[in-house]
Amino acid sequence: MMRARHVDRKLEQALLDHGLNPVLARVYAARELQTITDIRPGLDDLLRPDKMAGIEQAVDLLFNAIHQQAKLLVVADYDCDGASACAVAIRGLRMMGAKVDYLVPNRSVHGYGLTPEIVLLAMRHPRLGKPDLIITVDNGIASHEGIDAAAASGIPVLVTDHHLPGAKLPDADALVNPNRPGCGFASKHLAGVGVMFYVLLALRACLRERGVFAHAPEPRLDGLLPLVALGTVADVVRLDANNRRLVTHGLQRMRQGQMPAGLWALCRVAGREPAILTSQDLGFALGPRLNAAGRLSHMRLGIECLLCDDTEQALAMAQQLDAINRERRLLESDMREQALQHADTLLDGLGEPPAALCVFDTRFHEGVIGIVAGRLKDRHHRPCFVFAPSESEGQPVLKGSGRSLPGFHLRDALDAISKSHPDILLRFGGHAMAAGCTLRPQHLAAFEQALQNLAQQGLTPATLQRTVLTDGPLEREHLRVDVAATLQNQVWGQGFEAPLFQDKVQVLGQRIVGEKHLSLKLRLHGQAVDGIWF
Repeated sequence: MMRARHVDRKLEQALLDHGLNPVLARVYAARELQTITDIRPGLDDLLRPDKMAGIEQAVDLLFNAIHQQAKLLVVADYDCDGASACAVAIRGLRMMGAKVDYLVPNRSVHGYGLTPEIVLLAMRHPRLGKPDLIITVDNGIASHEGIDAAAASGIPVLVTDHHLPGAKLPDADALVNPNRPGCGFASKHLAGVGVMFYVLLALRACLRERGVFAHAPEPRLDGLLPLVALGTVADVVRLDANNRRLVTHGLQRMRQGQMPAGLWALCRVAGREPAILTSQDLGFALGPRLNAAGRLSHMRLGIECLLCDDTEQALAMAQQLDAINRERRLLESDMREQALQHADTLLDGLGEPPAALCVFDTRFHEGVIGIVAGRLKDRHHRPCFVFAPSESEGQPVLKGSGRSLPGFHLRDALDAISKSHPDILLRFGGHAMAAGCTLRPQHLAAFEQALQNLAQQGLTPATLQRTVLTDGPLEREHLRVDVAATLQNQVWGQGFEAPLFQDKVQVLGQRIVGEKHLSLKLRLHGQAVDGIWF
Protein backbone atom coordinates (compact mmCIF):
# COMPACT_ATOMS: atom_id res chain seq x y z
CA MET A 1 0.00 0.00 0.00
CA MET A 2 1.25 3.49 -0.86
CA ARG A 3 0.49 6.44 1.36
CA ALA A 4 1.56 10.05 1.03
CA ARG A 5 3.33 11.52 4.04
CA HIS A 6 1.54 14.19 6.03
CA VAL A 7 3.06 17.62 5.39
CA ASP A 8 3.13 20.12 8.27
CA ARG A 9 2.04 23.15 6.26
CA LYS A 10 2.95 25.61 9.01
CA LEU A 11 6.49 24.26 9.15
CA GLU A 12 6.66 24.16 5.36
CA GLN A 13 5.83 27.87 5.19
CA ALA A 14 8.42 28.65 7.86
CA LEU A 15 11.02 26.78 5.82
CA LEU A 16 10.00 28.66 2.67
CA ASP A 17 10.27 31.95 4.55
CA HIS A 18 13.73 30.80 5.61
CA GLY A 19 14.70 30.59 1.94
CA LEU A 20 14.63 26.83 1.42
CA ASN A 21 14.05 25.27 -1.98
CA PRO A 22 10.26 24.60 -2.30
CA VAL A 23 10.73 20.86 -2.87
CA LEU A 24 13.13 20.57 0.05
CA ALA A 25 10.77 22.58 2.26
CA ARG A 26 7.91 20.19 1.48
CA VAL A 27 10.06 17.10 2.02
CA TYR A 28 11.45 18.37 5.33
CA ALA A 29 7.98 19.38 6.55
CA ALA A 30 6.84 15.80 5.97
CA ARG A 31 9.47 14.39 8.32
CA GLU A 32 9.83 14.44 12.08
CA LEU A 33 11.04 17.99 12.52
CA GLN A 34 9.85 20.05 15.46
CA THR A 35 11.19 23.48 14.59
CA ILE A 36 13.21 25.15 11.87
CA THR A 37 16.35 24.79 14.02
CA ASP A 38 16.19 21.01 13.44
CA ILE A 39 17.56 21.53 9.92
CA ARG A 40 20.39 23.81 10.99
CA PRO A 41 23.71 22.04 10.44
CA GLY A 42 25.70 24.17 12.88
CA LEU A 43 27.94 22.40 15.37
CA ASP A 44 27.00 25.09 17.87
CA ASP A 45 23.55 23.48 17.97
CA LEU A 46 24.87 20.08 19.07
CA LEU A 47 23.46 18.82 22.35
CA ARG A 48 25.77 19.47 25.30
CA PRO A 49 27.96 16.60 26.60
CA ASP A 50 27.28 17.48 30.23
CA LYS A 51 23.69 16.26 29.89
CA MET A 52 24.93 12.68 29.49
CA ALA A 53 24.86 10.54 32.61
CA GLY A 54 28.20 9.17 33.74
CA ILE A 55 30.29 11.50 31.63
CA GLU A 56 31.85 13.30 34.62
CA GLN A 57 33.15 10.01 36.04
CA ALA A 58 34.43 9.06 32.59
CA VAL A 59 36.30 12.34 32.22
CA ASP A 60 37.82 12.04 35.69
CA LEU A 61 39.08 8.54 34.87
CA LEU A 62 40.61 9.70 31.60
CA PHE A 63 42.09 12.90 33.00
CA ASN A 64 43.84 11.05 35.81
CA ALA A 65 45.05 8.33 33.44
CA ILE A 66 46.51 10.85 31.00
CA HIS A 67 48.06 12.90 33.82
CA GLN A 68 49.74 9.76 35.19
CA GLN A 69 50.76 8.57 31.71
CA ALA A 70 48.86 5.37 32.34
CA LYS A 71 48.38 2.76 29.62
CA LEU A 72 44.91 2.92 28.05
CA LEU A 73 43.41 0.09 26.02
CA VAL A 74 40.35 0.52 23.77
CA VAL A 75 38.28 -2.65 23.33
CA ALA A 76 36.21 -2.30 20.19
CA ASP A 77 33.32 -4.03 18.48
CA TYR A 78 33.93 -5.69 15.11
CA ASP A 79 31.49 -3.76 12.92
CA CYS A 80 31.87 -0.42 11.13
CA ASP A 81 30.52 1.56 14.08
CA GLY A 82 32.93 -0.21 16.44
CA ALA A 83 35.88 0.29 14.10
CA SER A 84 35.03 3.98 13.62
CA ALA A 85 34.56 4.45 17.37
CA CYS A 86 37.92 2.78 18.01
CA ALA A 87 39.67 5.05 15.49
CA VAL A 88 37.99 8.12 17.00
CA ALA A 89 39.04 7.03 20.50
CA ILE A 90 42.65 6.34 19.52
CA ARG A 91 43.08 9.50 17.47
CA GLY A 92 41.27 11.72 19.96
CA LEU A 93 42.98 10.41 23.08
CA ARG A 94 46.40 10.68 21.45
CA MET A 95 45.63 14.31 20.61
CA MET A 96 45.21 14.85 24.35
CA GLY A 97 48.48 13.18 25.27
CA ALA A 98 47.28 9.70 26.15
CA LYS A 99 49.28 6.51 25.74
CA VAL A 100 46.63 4.32 24.12
CA ASP A 101 46.29 1.20 21.98
CA TYR A 102 43.40 -1.09 21.03
CA LEU A 103 42.15 -4.67 20.98
CA VAL A 104 39.24 -5.99 18.93
CA PRO A 105 37.67 -9.46 19.32
CA ASN A 106 37.56 -11.96 16.49
CA ARG A 107 33.85 -12.59 15.83
CA SER A 108 34.19 -16.34 15.31
CA VAL A 109 36.71 -16.95 18.12
CA HIS A 110 35.96 -14.57 20.97
CA GLY A 111 32.33 -13.62 20.53
CA TYR A 112 31.00 -10.15 21.29
CA GLY A 113 32.00 -7.56 23.86
CA LEU A 114 34.38 -7.39 26.80
CA THR A 115 34.42 -11.03 27.85
CA PRO A 116 36.72 -12.56 30.49
CA GLU A 117 38.72 -14.08 27.63
CA ILE A 118 39.26 -10.61 26.11
CA VAL A 119 40.42 -9.36 29.51
CA LEU A 120 43.04 -12.13 29.56
CA LEU A 121 44.16 -11.12 26.07
CA ALA A 122 44.27 -7.49 27.18
CA MET A 123 46.65 -8.34 30.01
CA ARG A 124 49.05 -9.82 27.45
CA HIS A 125 48.68 -7.06 24.87
CA PRO A 126 51.71 -7.31 22.54
CA ARG A 127 52.41 -3.57 22.34
CA LEU A 128 50.99 -2.25 25.59
CA GLY A 129 51.32 -4.99 28.15
CA LYS A 130 48.81 -5.03 30.98
CA PRO A 131 46.65 -1.89 30.62
CA ASP A 132 45.92 0.52 33.46
CA LEU A 133 42.45 1.35 32.08
CA ILE A 134 40.14 -0.42 29.63
CA ILE A 135 37.77 1.69 27.52
CA THR A 136 35.01 -0.10 25.64
CA VAL A 137 33.56 1.45 22.50
CA ASP A 138 30.26 0.30 20.98
CA ASN A 139 30.04 -2.49 23.56
CA GLY A 140 30.22 -3.14 27.29
CA ILE A 141 26.69 -2.46 28.52
CA ALA A 142 26.11 -6.24 28.77
CA SER A 143 29.67 -7.24 29.74
CA HIS A 144 29.07 -8.03 33.41
CA GLU A 145 31.46 -10.98 33.57
CA GLY A 146 34.22 -9.26 31.62
CA ILE A 147 34.07 -6.11 33.76
CA ASP A 148 34.14 -8.22 36.92
CA ALA A 149 37.16 -10.11 35.54
CA ALA A 150 38.94 -6.84 34.81
CA ALA A 151 38.21 -5.59 38.32
CA ALA A 152 39.57 -8.82 39.79
CA SER A 153 42.77 -8.16 37.84
CA GLY A 154 42.98 -4.59 39.11
CA ILE A 155 41.97 -2.93 35.82
CA PRO A 156 39.26 -0.24 35.95
CA VAL A 157 36.80 -0.13 33.05
CA LEU A 158 35.16 2.81 31.31
CA VAL A 159 32.17 1.68 29.25
CA THR A 160 31.04 3.77 26.28
CA ASP A 161 28.11 2.16 24.50
CA HIS A 162 24.73 2.89 22.96
CA HIS A 163 23.03 -0.50 23.07
CA LEU A 164 20.00 -0.99 25.30
CA PRO A 165 20.93 -2.06 28.85
CA GLY A 166 19.53 -5.06 30.68
CA ALA A 167 17.75 -4.97 34.02
CA LYS A 168 21.05 -4.39 35.84
CA LEU A 169 23.93 -2.19 34.74
CA PRO A 170 27.44 -3.68 34.84
CA ASP A 171 29.68 -2.66 37.72
CA ALA A 172 31.98 -0.48 35.62
CA ASP A 173 34.06 2.37 37.07
CA ALA A 174 32.31 4.73 34.65
CA LEU A 175 29.51 4.11 32.18
CA VAL A 176 28.41 6.46 29.41
CA ASN A 177 25.38 5.40 27.40
CA PRO A 178 22.49 7.70 26.40
CA ASN A 179 20.12 4.74 26.86
CA ARG A 180 21.05 4.00 30.47
CA PRO A 181 18.23 4.68 32.96
CA GLY A 182 18.10 8.26 34.19
CA CYS A 183 20.24 9.73 31.42
CA GLY A 184 18.98 13.20 30.50
CA PHE A 185 20.70 13.36 27.11
CA ALA A 186 17.93 14.20 24.68
CA SER A 187 19.15 12.10 21.74
CA LYS A 188 18.91 8.39 22.47
CA HIS A 189 20.08 7.50 18.97
CA LEU A 190 23.82 8.19 19.08
CA ALA A 191 25.88 5.42 17.52
CA GLY A 192 28.80 4.00 19.47
CA VAL A 193 31.15 6.35 17.62
CA GLY A 194 28.95 9.30 18.58
CA VAL A 195 29.11 8.37 22.27
CA MET A 196 32.91 8.20 22.14
CA PHE A 197 33.06 11.53 20.32
CA TYR A 198 30.98 13.11 23.10
CA VAL A 199 33.33 11.70 25.74
CA LEU A 200 36.21 13.37 23.91
CA LEU A 201 34.32 16.68 23.77
CA ALA A 202 33.80 16.52 27.53
CA LEU A 203 37.42 15.51 28.15
CA ARG A 204 38.73 18.43 26.08
CA ALA A 205 36.49 20.82 28.04
CA CYS A 206 37.89 19.40 31.28
CA LEU A 207 41.50 19.81 30.09
CA ARG A 208 40.70 23.36 28.98
CA GLU A 209 39.24 24.24 32.41
CA ARG A 210 42.33 22.85 34.16
CA GLY A 211 44.66 24.96 32.06
CA VAL A 212 46.27 22.15 30.09
CA PHE A 213 46.07 24.15 26.87
CA ALA A 214 47.36 27.41 28.35
CA HIS A 215 50.67 27.02 26.53
CA ALA A 216 49.75 24.52 23.82
CA PRO A 217 47.28 24.47 20.94
CA GLU A 218 43.90 22.97 21.72
CA PRO A 219 43.12 19.71 19.87
CA ARG A 220 40.73 20.12 16.91
CA LEU A 221 38.18 17.36 17.31
CA ASP A 222 36.23 18.37 14.21
CA GLY A 223 38.82 16.44 12.21
CA LEU A 224 37.24 13.28 13.67
CA LEU A 225 33.79 14.06 12.25
CA PRO A 226 34.28 12.09 8.98
CA LEU A 227 34.79 8.97 11.12
CA VAL A 228 31.78 9.88 13.27
CA ALA A 229 29.66 10.32 10.14
CA LEU A 230 30.75 6.97 8.72
CA GLY A 231 30.00 4.97 11.87
CA THR A 232 26.70 6.76 12.49
CA VAL A 233 25.31 6.12 9.00
CA ALA A 234 26.71 2.58 8.74
CA ASP A 235 25.11 1.52 12.04
CA VAL A 236 21.68 2.56 10.72
CA VAL A 237 20.79 4.51 13.86
CA ARG A 238 17.98 7.04 13.64
CA LEU A 239 19.18 10.27 12.08
CA ASP A 240 17.59 12.68 14.53
CA ALA A 241 18.57 16.35 14.41
CA ASN A 242 21.71 15.82 16.50
CA ASN A 243 22.95 12.89 14.43
CA ARG A 244 22.22 14.79 11.21
CA ARG A 245 24.44 17.63 12.40
CA LEU A 246 27.28 15.20 13.09
CA VAL A 247 26.87 13.49 9.72
CA THR A 248 26.44 16.76 7.81
CA HIS A 249 29.72 18.18 9.09
CA GLY A 250 31.55 14.91 8.61
CA LEU A 251 30.38 14.76 5.00
CA GLN A 252 31.31 18.40 4.42
CA ARG A 253 34.87 17.72 5.49
CA MET A 254 35.08 14.62 3.33
CA ARG A 255 33.80 16.54 0.31
CA GLN A 256 36.56 19.08 0.92
CA GLY A 257 39.16 16.31 1.02
CA GLN A 258 39.71 16.72 4.76
CA MET A 259 39.68 13.13 5.95
CA PRO A 260 42.06 10.41 7.10
CA ALA A 261 43.98 8.60 4.37
CA GLY A 262 42.05 5.42 5.12
CA LEU A 263 38.71 7.03 4.29
CA TRP A 264 40.13 8.47 1.09
CA ALA A 265 41.40 5.00 0.16
CA LEU A 266 38.01 3.43 0.84
CA CYS A 267 36.41 6.02 -1.44
CA ARG A 268 38.98 5.14 -4.09
CA VAL A 269 38.39 1.37 -4.06
CA ALA A 270 34.62 1.89 -3.89
CA GLY A 271 34.68 4.15 -6.95
CA ARG A 272 33.26 7.13 -5.05
CA GLU A 273 34.33 10.72 -5.70
CA PRO A 274 34.89 12.49 -2.35
CA ALA A 275 33.75 15.87 -3.71
CA ILE A 276 30.21 14.55 -4.28
CA LEU A 277 30.04 11.97 -1.50
CA THR A 278 26.59 11.35 0.02
CA SER A 279 25.31 9.71 3.18
CA GLN A 280 24.14 6.81 0.98
CA ASP A 281 27.76 6.29 -0.09
CA LEU A 282 28.77 5.96 3.55
CA GLY A 283 26.08 3.37 4.21
CA PHE A 284 26.25 1.33 1.02
CA ALA A 285 29.83 1.68 -0.24
CA LEU A 286 32.32 2.51 2.53
CA GLY A 287 30.59 0.89 5.51
CA PRO A 288 30.18 -2.57 3.94
CA ARG A 289 33.87 -2.76 3.06
CA LEU A 290 34.75 -2.30 6.73
CA ASN A 291 31.98 -4.57 7.95
CA ALA A 292 33.20 -7.34 5.65
CA ALA A 293 36.49 -7.54 7.59
CA GLY A 294 34.65 -8.07 10.86
CA ARG A 295 32.35 -10.64 9.27
CA LEU A 296 34.82 -12.82 7.38
CA SER A 297 38.32 -11.91 8.61
CA HIS A 298 39.42 -9.64 11.47
CA MET A 299 38.44 -6.03 12.06
CA ARG A 300 42.05 -5.22 12.94
CA LEU A 301 42.58 -4.56 9.22
CA GLY A 302 39.67 -2.11 9.12
CA ILE A 303 40.82 -0.24 12.21
CA GLU A 304 44.39 -0.01 10.94
CA CYS A 305 43.04 1.42 7.68
CA LEU A 306 41.10 4.12 9.57
CA LEU A 307 44.15 4.93 11.71
CA CYS A 308 46.55 5.09 8.76
CA ASP A 309 47.90 8.47 7.63
CA ASP A 310 50.06 7.14 4.81
CA THR A 311 48.25 7.21 1.45
CA GLU A 312 50.00 4.21 -0.12
CA GLN A 313 49.65 2.01 2.95
CA ALA A 314 45.99 3.02 3.37
CA LEU A 315 45.27 2.18 -0.27
CA ALA A 316 46.86 -1.26 0.10
CA MET A 317 44.68 -1.98 3.16
CA ALA A 318 41.56 -0.64 1.44
CA GLN A 319 42.22 -2.96 -1.50
CA GLN A 320 42.40 -5.90 0.92
CA LEU A 321 39.10 -4.78 2.46
CA ASP A 322 37.57 -4.52 -1.01
CA ALA A 323 38.65 -8.08 -1.84
CA ILE A 324 37.13 -9.37 1.43
CA ASN A 325 33.92 -7.52 0.61
CA ARG A 326 33.73 -9.21 -2.80
CA GLU A 327 34.08 -12.56 -1.03
CA ARG A 328 31.34 -11.49 1.40
CA ARG A 329 29.01 -10.66 -1.48
CA LEU A 330 29.46 -14.11 -3.04
CA LEU A 331 28.92 -15.84 0.31
CA GLU A 332 25.88 -13.70 1.08
CA SER A 333 24.39 -14.34 -2.35
CA ASP A 334 24.63 -18.11 -1.89
CA MET A 335 23.30 -17.94 1.66
CA ARG A 336 20.48 -15.64 0.68
CA GLU A 337 19.26 -18.04 -1.98
CA GLN A 338 19.42 -20.94 0.48
CA ALA A 339 17.59 -18.96 3.15
CA LEU A 340 14.91 -17.74 0.75
CA GLN A 341 14.31 -21.28 -0.48
CA HIS A 342 14.16 -22.50 3.13
CA ALA A 343 11.67 -19.77 4.04
CA ASP A 344 9.58 -20.49 0.94
CA THR A 345 9.44 -24.16 1.97
CA LEU A 346 8.28 -23.15 5.45
CA LEU A 347 5.61 -20.89 3.96
CA ASP A 348 4.50 -23.29 1.23
CA GLY A 349 0.86 -24.12 1.62
CA LEU A 350 0.21 -21.48 4.29
CA GLY A 351 -2.38 -18.86 3.52
CA GLU A 352 -0.46 -16.26 5.54
CA PRO A 353 3.21 -16.27 6.54
CA PRO A 354 3.78 -16.99 10.25
CA ALA A 355 4.10 -14.00 12.53
CA ALA A 356 7.90 -14.41 12.62
CA LEU A 357 10.47 -16.39 10.65
CA CYS A 358 13.38 -18.47 11.95
CA VAL A 359 15.79 -19.97 9.44
CA PHE A 360 18.80 -22.21 10.13
CA ASP A 361 21.18 -24.13 7.90
CA THR A 362 24.40 -25.90 8.84
CA ARG A 363 26.05 -24.29 5.79
CA PHE A 364 25.38 -20.72 6.96
CA HIS A 365 28.28 -18.46 8.01
CA GLU A 366 27.71 -16.41 11.15
CA GLY A 367 29.43 -13.41 9.59
CA VAL A 368 26.62 -12.66 7.16
CA ILE A 369 23.47 -13.90 8.93
CA GLY A 370 22.44 -10.34 9.80
CA ILE A 371 22.49 -9.29 6.17
CA VAL A 372 20.47 -12.35 5.15
CA ALA A 373 17.97 -11.74 7.97
CA GLY A 374 17.45 -8.23 6.61
CA ARG A 375 16.81 -9.56 3.11
CA LEU A 376 14.27 -12.09 4.41
CA LYS A 377 12.54 -9.44 6.51
CA ASP A 378 12.24 -7.18 3.47
CA ARG A 379 10.89 -9.96 1.27
CA HIS A 380 8.29 -11.37 3.66
CA HIS A 381 7.62 -8.31 5.86
CA ARG A 382 7.97 -10.30 9.05
CA PRO A 383 10.45 -10.21 11.94
CA CYS A 384 13.15 -12.71 11.03
CA PHE A 385 16.02 -14.55 12.72
CA VAL A 386 18.74 -16.38 10.78
CA PHE A 387 20.97 -18.84 12.66
CA ALA A 388 24.39 -20.29 11.86
CA PRO A 389 26.46 -22.94 13.67
CA SER A 390 29.26 -21.76 15.95
CA GLU A 391 31.15 -22.70 19.10
CA SER A 392 31.32 -21.28 22.61
CA GLU A 393 33.79 -22.59 25.18
CA GLY A 394 34.29 -25.68 23.03
CA GLN A 395 30.57 -26.44 22.87
CA PRO A 396 28.36 -26.23 19.74
CA VAL A 397 25.99 -23.28 19.72
CA LEU A 398 23.81 -21.41 17.26
CA LYS A 399 24.35 -17.72 16.72
CA GLY A 400 21.36 -15.81 15.48
CA SER A 401 20.87 -12.37 14.03
CA GLY A 402 17.43 -10.81 13.72
CA ARG A 403 15.77 -7.93 11.94
CA SER A 404 12.36 -6.54 12.77
CA LEU A 405 9.53 -4.25 11.68
CA PRO A 406 8.47 -0.93 13.21
CA GLY A 407 6.16 -1.77 16.08
CA PHE A 408 7.90 -4.99 17.20
CA HIS A 409 10.85 -4.32 19.50
CA LEU A 410 13.25 -7.18 18.86
CA ARG A 411 15.58 -6.68 21.81
CA ASP A 412 12.60 -6.48 24.18
CA ALA A 413 11.26 -9.69 22.62
CA LEU A 414 14.55 -11.44 23.42
CA ASP A 415 14.42 -10.07 26.96
CA ALA A 416 10.88 -11.45 27.35
CA ILE A 417 12.00 -14.87 26.08
CA SER A 418 14.94 -14.90 28.51
CA LYS A 419 12.55 -14.29 31.40
CA SER A 420 9.84 -16.75 30.36
CA HIS A 421 12.33 -19.42 29.22
CA PRO A 422 15.48 -18.89 31.34
CA ASP A 423 17.31 -21.89 29.86
CA ILE A 424 17.00 -20.97 26.17
CA LEU A 425 19.24 -17.95 25.59
CA LEU A 426 22.91 -17.98 26.51
CA ARG A 427 23.40 -14.35 25.45
CA PHE A 428 21.41 -11.65 23.69
CA GLY A 429 21.42 -7.92 22.97
CA GLY A 430 20.68 -5.28 20.39
CA HIS A 431 18.12 -2.67 19.40
CA ALA A 432 14.47 -2.41 18.49
CA MET A 433 15.04 -3.22 14.82
CA ALA A 434 18.14 -5.45 15.01
CA ALA A 435 19.27 -7.89 17.68
CA GLY A 436 21.34 -11.01 18.15
CA CYS A 437 21.39 -14.05 20.41
CA THR A 438 23.24 -17.29 21.14
CA LEU A 439 21.58 -20.58 22.10
CA ARG A 440 22.15 -24.33 22.20
CA PRO A 441 21.08 -26.23 19.06
CA GLN A 442 18.51 -28.24 21.03
CA HIS A 443 16.72 -25.03 22.05
CA LEU A 444 16.10 -23.67 18.54
CA ALA A 445 12.56 -25.08 18.26
CA ALA A 446 11.60 -23.68 21.67
CA PHE A 447 13.06 -20.29 20.74
CA GLU A 448 11.14 -20.25 17.46
CA GLN A 449 7.85 -21.07 19.22
CA ALA A 450 8.44 -18.42 21.88
CA LEU A 451 9.24 -15.80 19.23
CA GLN A 452 6.14 -16.80 17.26
CA ASN A 453 3.97 -16.37 20.35
CA LEU A 454 5.36 -12.90 21.09
CA ALA A 455 5.00 -11.84 17.46
CA GLN A 456 1.40 -13.04 17.33
CA GLN A 457 0.65 -11.00 20.42
CA GLY A 458 2.60 -7.92 19.44
CA LEU A 459 2.04 -7.54 15.71
CA THR A 460 -1.14 -5.81 14.62
CA PRO A 461 -2.78 -5.92 11.17
CA ALA A 462 -1.54 -2.38 10.63
CA THR A 463 2.05 -3.43 11.44
CA LEU A 464 1.83 -6.37 9.05
CA GLN A 465 0.50 -4.19 6.24
CA ARG A 466 3.46 -3.30 4.05
CA THR A 467 3.20 0.46 3.53
CA VAL A 468 5.36 2.62 1.29
CA LEU A 469 5.41 6.26 2.35
CA THR A 470 5.84 8.72 -0.49
CA ASP A 471 6.23 12.48 -0.87
CA GLY A 472 3.48 12.66 -3.47
CA PRO A 473 4.00 13.93 -7.00
CA LEU A 474 6.88 16.12 -8.11
CA GLU A 475 5.61 19.12 -10.05
CA ARG A 476 6.77 19.47 -13.63
CA GLU A 477 8.70 22.68 -12.94
CA HIS A 478 10.82 20.83 -10.39
CA LEU A 479 11.86 18.00 -12.74
CA ARG A 480 15.35 19.47 -13.02
CA VAL A 481 18.89 18.29 -12.45
CA ASP A 482 19.62 21.06 -9.95
CA VAL A 483 16.64 20.00 -7.82
CA ALA A 484 17.83 16.38 -7.92
CA ALA A 485 21.33 17.50 -6.92
CA THR A 486 19.93 19.56 -4.01
CA LEU A 487 18.02 16.56 -2.71
CA GLN A 488 20.95 14.20 -3.19
CA ASN A 489 23.29 16.44 -1.19
CA GLN A 490 21.13 16.31 1.94
CA VAL A 491 21.70 13.84 4.75
CA TRP A 492 19.16 11.00 4.57
CA GLY A 493 19.02 7.73 6.43
CA GLN A 494 17.21 5.69 9.07
CA GLY A 495 14.25 7.64 10.46
CA PHE A 496 14.89 10.47 8.01
CA GLU A 497 14.34 8.69 4.72
CA ALA A 498 15.33 10.07 1.33
CA PRO A 499 12.40 11.51 -0.63
CA LEU A 500 10.34 9.14 -2.77
CA PHE A 501 7.98 10.79 -5.25
CA GLN A 502 4.90 9.16 -6.69
CA ASP A 503 3.06 9.94 -9.92
CA LYS A 504 1.26 8.33 -12.86
CA VAL A 505 3.19 7.82 -16.07
CA GLN A 506 2.45 6.31 -19.45
CA VAL A 507 4.90 3.62 -20.52
CA LEU A 508 5.85 4.23 -24.15
CA GLY A 509 8.52 1.53 -24.41
CA GLN A 510 10.83 -0.73 -22.44
CA ARG A 511 13.87 -2.93 -22.94
CA ILE A 512 16.19 -5.01 -20.75
CA VAL A 513 19.69 -3.64 -20.23
CA GLY A 514 22.58 -5.16 -18.30
CA GLU A 515 20.68 -8.49 -18.18
CA LYS A 516 18.47 -7.49 -15.22
CA HIS A 517 17.60 -3.77 -15.47
CA LEU A 518 14.76 -2.16 -17.40
CA SER A 519 15.28 0.90 -19.57
CA LEU A 520 12.02 2.82 -20.00
CA LYS A 521 10.52 5.46 -22.26
CA LEU A 522 7.82 7.29 -20.32
CA ARG A 523 5.42 10.18 -20.67
CA LEU A 524 5.04 12.32 -17.55
CA HIS A 525 2.96 15.50 -17.50
CA GLY A 526 2.76 15.26 -21.27
CA GLN A 527 6.55 15.23 -21.56
CA ALA A 528 8.68 12.29 -22.80
CA VAL A 529 11.27 11.21 -20.23
CA ASP A 530 13.73 8.35 -19.85
CA GLY A 531 13.63 6.07 -16.85
CA ILE A 532 15.38 3.00 -15.48
CA TRP A 533 14.23 0.30 -13.07
CA PHE A 534 16.88 -1.65 -11.16
